[in-house]
Amino acid sequence: MDRGTPIPAETQLLAEHLGPGRGRPALDIGSGEGTLARHLHHSLGHRTTGIDCSPSAIALAAAQDTGPGPCPAWRCMDITADDPGSLPDPAYAVVTCRLVYRWIADQPAFVDRVRRLLAPGGIWVVAEIAGRREDTSPLQHLGITAAQAETLTAGWSVVRTADLDVLRCYTLRP
Repeated sequence: MDRGTPIPAETQLLAEHLGPGRGRPALDIGSGEGTLARHLHHSLGHRTTGIDCSPSAIALAAAQDTGPGPCPAWRCMDITADDPGSLPDPAYAVVTCRLVYRWIADQPAFVDRVRRLLAPGGIWVVAEIAGRREDTSPLQHLGITAAQAETLTAGWSVVRTADLDVLRCYTLRP
């Protein structure tokens, strides 16, 4: 499974939780090659920005935008260090973060930053490895810990989780 390609159950969950985008702004953090950002943009109808700290990932994402019509905006940006004022929108109806949260060094600060980026009524969707593997599997500890999940989910008015194959998806609302 690559970092940015949603599995079918995940695309269904996104459609159910997000509904039609109607041009509302969406931000995909850690967009990689841009598959999830393009899904939000073209399939769900959001006006999407994909950000990644890797210049080569952003270049690859932009190079895949060959179709007619508007495409997602792409920014090379470290969401934990760069000024969010450089983003095209001051607030987002949707923020997604797929297989990125576990790598963030200061997770409480990251959660606060994303909370400030959400528009009123916005939703944050986080997908991480669920850790449901055999105890002997070398991949057993790839998921986030219970403490990291608590940091992620504390202080939100609505928290929903869904287990999709090896992923656990969190949908969070302020």
